[in-house]
Amino acid sequence: MSASAPFVIATLPQPSIPVAGEAKSFPVRRIWCVGRNYLEHIRELGNDERQPPFFFAKNADMVAQDGAAIPYPSLTKDFQHEVELVVALKSGGANIDVAKALDHVYGYGVGIDLTRRDLQMASRKKEQPWEIGKSFDQSAPCGALRPAAEIGHPVK
Repeated sequence: MSASAPFVIATLPQPSIPVAGEAKSFPVRRIWCVGRNYLEHIRELGNDERQPPFFFAKNADMVAQDGAAIPYPSLTKDFQHEVELVVALKSGGANIDVAKALDHVYGYGVGIDLTRRDLQMASRKKEQPWEIGKSFDQSAPCGALRPAAEIGHPVK
């Protein structure tokens, strides 16, 4: 399909995250989240800390801008949050050499992973995907990004 092809309904704006000190924003294409990567939270949820981390996704249009008022989401009685390091990738690829991985990082920010925990846990018990607990409107608030060229990369 041509990029200039008309659509039958109006398209939504490109989700983006502001860049600190810049007039331009960073376009958000995908949001990949890492689960089971924080030992204290693994124990809090009663998971096996020997299991490796795993990934889940949120839709790009779930980004909420810094300072946005987030309404209490529907269907839940247990609304929780986790502060996250946001890593914004400027390029992708497959089978990237570990030594070159940081070449693909544009910058870093602080985000919040909002969760309808009761719905997530009910899905987990049924061995179903977590989308109902993790993926809902404004479930990915994010502050402005800082370019890695300006601030460097985190070190252990």
